[in-house]
Amino acid sequence: TPQLQQAIKMLQLSNLELGAFVQAEIEQNPLLERGEREVDEGASPETEPQAESEIDGLAATVGDTLIDEGGPEAAEHWRAASGEEGDGTIDIGGDPGGESQLWHSRNPAVHSGEVPGIDQAAARPRTLREHLMEQIGADLPDQADRIIALYLLDQLDDAGYLQGGLDGAAERLGCAPRRIEQVLARVQEFDPPGVFARSLAECLALQLHDRNRLDPAMQRLLDNLPLLAARNVGALMRLCGVDAEDLAEMVAEIKSLDPRPGLAFDPPLAQPVVPDIIMRAQSDGGWAVELNTDTLPRVLVNNRYHARVSRAARNKAEREYLTERLQAANWLVKSLHQRAVTILKVASEIVEQQDGFFRAGVQALRPLILRDIADAIGMHESTVSRVTTNKYIATPRGLFELKYFFTSSIAASRGGDAHSAEAVRFRIRNLIDSEPSNSTLSDEQIVELLQQDGVDIARRTVAKYREAMRIPSSVQRRREKMLAL
Repeated sequence: TPQLQQAIKMLQLSNLELGAFVQAEIEQNPLLERGEREVDEGASPETEPQAESEIDGLAATVGDTLIDEGGPEAAEHWRAASGEEGDGTIDIGGDPGGESQLWHSRNPAVHSGEVPGIDQAAARPRTLREHLMEQIGADLPDQADRIIALYLLDQLDDAGYLQGGLDGAAERLGCAPRRIEQVLARVQEFDPPGVFARSLAECLALQLHDRNRLDPAMQRLLDNLPLLAARNVGALMRLCGVDAEDLAEMVAEIKSLDPRPGLAFDPPLAQPVVPDIIMRAQSDGGWAVELNTDTLPRVLVNNRYHARVSRAARNKAEREYLTERLQAANWLVKSLHQRAVTILKVASEIVEQQDGFFRAGVQALRPLILRDIADAIGMHESTVSRVTTNKYIATPRGLFELKYFFTSSIAASRGGDAHSAEAVRFRIRNLIDSEPSNSTLSDEQIVELLQQDGVDIARRTVAKYREAMRIPSSVQRRREKMLAL
């Protein structure tokens, strides 16, 4: 029914989204109104107390892009390669936000001392345009070349690609097309590598040229990216004149490139996350879980107004309309109350199940799936899924999305309780962060260390987790350490 659909929709909304939804309902239902959070003694008696309800509650890749010969926009749609042949996709490395250089995963928690958006607003990073204008002023002494370069700069999109081509540039600027091509070649040497490219292949070629890795075989590979997306290994080996091992190395090199170099600049201002649920430690050692009422509306049903206008109704249609509006208002109040109860049940059970995490940290995070919570509180799994979508809880350990606490399990090597995948990732990160400056741990060595701790894990799983945390391979880490010496 429409009422059930409304209740389901409300269950999925965050507290802030719910406020907007309720406001829309108030605007179209004359029997609904917002109430003040604190009721004054002199408040109008128009609204009956029993008719009101207060809402009490609150190879891995980052590119995910699809190769398409249609131009640089196509890089926005790359997807991570799944490993099946011929799925038309390819994964490519590079973190537009520049975070890929970190050896540890991004913490999903926003700790109390970190206010997203505040620091960024106070210390605004340089924009891509500012960065390129500085290089234009330093590297192009000729005034005419600077004018051309500034024109090209105006044609860049946020990812650093040149839009619209050069067809009308010569006529607009009153210079020879060859001069524009020469200036374009100069600015394509600017930082970040790959900027001012006119296609994905050219963007990757510029980055490889900057690394002195653009040989004829690599250029032929870039000229045939659709074959790479289709995983037509045989055709690529013939076209590039390389064997399977060399081709694999070439593909790995491409994966390390950034298909959107301009996005390292102008990062979007992070919006502060408002918790839907608040968790506090109690004096008896337990936890108190409550909804964040500061972000929730107080909804009132004005029964006296309904009675008055019902008496003034002139015909059956008006009376039916008022009855329908009253039913809708009461259903909204009931749904809001049920939403609050449901969210509290789910959040409280999550806190109980993950008690070890809140006391000891991520290493104590338990394996947990939606069904575990659903069975414990007697709800359907889909209901738990809706409740945990886009909901955040403020805890003594920081701010977390409820989905964070659901993690797959990894068997114990000597029996006993299984390990949380998130806890295992945490151990892998700690092992790598603890490496001495003159050596690195291979994935096989990490497997051995984890198995000694009772974690039954395969090397490919370690590699998958390491790559998901943007941690380079042992070979790459060794090279970086050598460069740092």
